[in-house]
Amino acid sequence: MTASSVARQPVSQVRIGAASLIGTTVEYYDFAIYGLAAALVFPHVFFADNDPFVATVLALGTFAVGFIARPLGGLFFGHFGDRIGRKRMLVLSLFLMGVVTLLIGLLPSTQTIGVAAPILLVILRFVQGFAFGGEWGGAILLAYESSPESRRGFSAALPQTGPPAGILLGNMAFLAVAQLPDEQLYSWGWRIPFLCSAILVIVGLVIRAGIGESIDFENAKKNGETSTAPIRTVFQTSTGTIVLVAGAFLGFGSLSLIAINFLVSYGTSSEVGFSRSEILTAVLIANAAQLFMTPLGGALVDRIGMSRVMGTSIVGCIVTAAFLIYAVSTGNLIITIIGYLVCMSVFFSFGYAAQGSLFAGAFTPDVRYTGMSLGFQLSNVLGSAISPIIATVLVRETGSIYSVIVYVTAVLIFSGICTAVLVKRRTADHGAHTPSVQVTARDEVEATEPA
Repeated sequence: MTASSVARQPVSQVRIGAASLIGTTVEYYDFAIYGLAAALVFPHVFFADNDPFVATVLALGTFAVGFIARPLGGLFFGHFGDRIGRKRMLVLSLFLMGVVTLLIGLLPSTQTIGVAAPILLVILRFVQGFAFGGEWGGAILLAYESSPESRRGFSAALPQTGPPAGILLGNMAFLAVAQLPDEQLYSWGWRIPFLCSAILVIVGLVIRAGIGESIDFENAKKNGETSTAPIRTVFQTSTGTIVLVAGAFLGFGSLSLIAINFLVSYGTSSEVGFSRSEILTAVLIANAAQLFMTPLGGALVDRIGMSRVMGTSIVGCIVTAAFLIYAVSTGNLIITIIGYLVCMSVFFSFGYAAQGSLFAGAFTPDVRYTGMSLGFQLSNVLGSAISPIIATVLVRETGSIYSVIVYVTAVLIFSGICTAVLVKRRTADHGAHTPSVQVTARDEVEATEPA
């Protein structure tokens, strides 16, 4: 290695980390502002002619539409990402996300153009979800495949830091406009966070234009190990792994949307009595703490092993999610902030950080983009997307917030089972197949222990 290449390497790693981080930040900024708008604004802007409960369900339904498109986006971007490279697909997904989010911010209300408004909202949300479907997997792989094996847990956690960063920015933007009187908020205030997304997209496109392809993909292409039909190949070789990835994320995705979507809507209801600014402040504080805890979770994977990090995370989430939901129901802001910090900032963050390298390491490079994107996005559409609606209906039908606790506990237990199987299968199935799979010494020891 020459002196010049040594000097360039740190710069390259920083740019790759920034390129992977900016995309997921934009994705979850858009995700956060749409989710908050669906809970707080869209029932009044696009569904005002309906009963308040029906309007809320319809607005949250448009939120779920984006998740339906995600697996399709995962297949499209994953297929071409495994064939022609990660970078090109990441530039395309980011550009598409930016255009659609900008158009949502410019969309007239139902009062202005009638039924065309909610129809266009659904279409735009579908296209946005399609773009989202290709962003997450590619961003993880760009960081994961360009890092040494001893640091892949931490590297894959960097794009996982994008979601709390994006949600933090989204919450800050909405917290600012939420101070407006209702008439101004429903008329033009809610549009500002959507229009501001263009700034993040431009920054992201500039950064991504200056990076190269991931190391693993370049090696696979050089050695003739890329697949000409990744979709067919992944279903032939890794269908079970796709199912396990979907199951492993189900509890985390459901908990996340319960925390940042349903609990915001429930907390501001007349039954609880939080103001919009109070509940958004609690979420904002938790997101800020996640910026530090998520990279720490990735570093712990490299140091103590995947099994211990994921096990601690899932058990901790089961216990503290119940506390968080109860805390919001009390209407006490201090208790609610503590609940968000302990559940979402600590235990959720550790598991979410670890899942980047866990899911990437579950597939071989020739189908990695397709496989992990499909598994992750299927989990979103089959479970995470409808979790706020399920929670809303549960509270309405049972009259008790405790029904939501039972629901969240059940999906987290299911995810724990899938995660345990996935960790062992990753070690056994791929440890000898490709050197790019990260298996720590700690995990190798744990894989030999009886279940």
